[in-house]
Amino acid sequence: MIGKQDRSQGTLFIPGSLDQLVPDDHVLKRVDKVLDLSWLRDEVRDCYEEANGRPSIDPESAVRLMLAGFFHGFVHDRKLMREAEVNLAIRWFAGYQLLDRLPDHSTLTRIRQRWGEERFRRIFEKTVESCVRAGLVDGDTIHTDATLIRADVSWKSLTTKHVENVLEANQPEEDPPDRGADKPKRGRPRTRPRYPKKRSKTDPDCTMATQNKKERLQPSYKQHMAVDDKTGVIVDVEVTTGEVHEGTKLLDVIDRVEEVTGKKVERVTADKAYAHPRNYGGCEARGIEAVIPPVRVGRPRIRMPARRFKYDKLNDVLRCPMGKKLRRCHRSKSGWIYHARVKDCRRCIHRDGCLSTGQKARTVLVVDDYGALLRARRRWVIRDVELRRRYQRHQWRSEGKHGEAKTQHGLQRAVRRGRWNVAIQSYLTAAVMNLKVLAGLLSWLIHRLLGSQGLLVEFEPFANRAFDHNPLIEEYLDKAA
Repeated sequence: MIGKQDRSQGTLFIPGSLDQLVPDDHVLKRVDKVLDLSWLRDEVRDCYEEANGRPSIDPESAVRLMLAGFFHGFVHDRKLMREAEVNLAIRWFAGYQLLDRLPDHSTLTRIRQRWGEERFRRIFEKTVESCVRAGLVDGDTIHTDATLIRADVSWKSLTTKHVENVLEANQPEEDPPDRGADKPKRGRPRTRPRYPKKRSKTDPDCTMATQNKKERLQPSYKQHMAVDDKTGVIVDVEVTTGEVHEGTKLLDVIDRVEEVTGKKVERVTADKAYAHPRNYGGCEARGIEAVIPPVRVGRPRIRMPARRFKYDKLNDVLRCPMGKKLRRCHRSKSGWIYHARVKDCRRCIHRDGCLSTGQKARTVLVVDDYGALLRARRRWVIRDVELRRRYQRHQWRSEGKHGEAKTQHGLQRAVRRGRWNVAIQSYLTAAVMNLKVLAGLLSWLIHRLLGSQGLLVEFEPFANRAFDHNPLIEEYLDKAA
């Protein structure tokens, strides 16, 4: 028998509340039990005038609206508010009744402008602190990586910026002449022309970058992320322009992670983009194990490679393959330059394969923390099984988080312009992903206490891997029993 539904909406009064209309296994309902924004009103109080003006919307409701949008992938304010008009779960999560009028989409834009980047970073840090209190952050091992975020600009907005011409046109007349302008510069003269950089007229903060040399350059920002090894909690996020190299940010990331979590980092993993002597030496100085594969040195075409020269860090002595000493002459930007004697190179049997055309003696640059780089290369040459296992764990931990943020939470492309706007988008995305881990903990507890089988699919993997044998959870289970 075919049924028939009466579509006439004649009911005037609906008994109950919106809480009863939202399913118990809905993601927003689970997150509501672990989200604490009671501190937010005092945090943003100085952004409002207490005595004058009409009342603003509740700061907690505004943040809840933004978080609900990122949970469902609605990163644009207009689309979020249109969805909130008909979505009962978003209304309930933000604290609005069925007939309450929702704020305009421009209100969220003004809130971001008024609060600034630092307050949204504080929201993200609060989620990290909640994960630390719940025992989800070990702090022993962190995985750091970077990814590009496509800027919200069109290709037509890109223009060529002639830096030299702009600086020359704005040079003050009263500036004294450069005394060193007549001195010839050291090093090999530049043969290729210097190509001017492209900038966007609509978003000057973004820069041209690419993650693969086979792909074209795109106007982008770069997100630097650190993930804890235990349960995948994001413990640090930073957004820079696309041309900033991720290898220069490793030590700063470690400092911020230790400050937020209050735990000492024992091990850090990263890809080959972070394989710089400065990072190896900095980690050794802090007592941190750096699981970073060094860049493979290619086979030289003509000259003898610098790795054939033996460097004694203790005595500060550099010897060539024939055993001759090279003396330290002067310092460059990245290290010390060592020169061999002309008479030693003149009599050397490897002269043709070591010196370039017209060169009388060999020069070698020994970068800072070169000893730490050599020790890192030896560790990877001996094929340490445990070292490679940790690096494989880094690949799916950090890169998996980047993929989740881009495919599920709209971080593939920036939705607003300006570095601070992209940073706010990144902070809210990381906060949402951390709240999902906390909600997964709650689902696991319900599963243990009540024997429920209705867990969300995205939270099920945490049941056996992330929360088992947790002292805080075991204490909670004992009290509940």
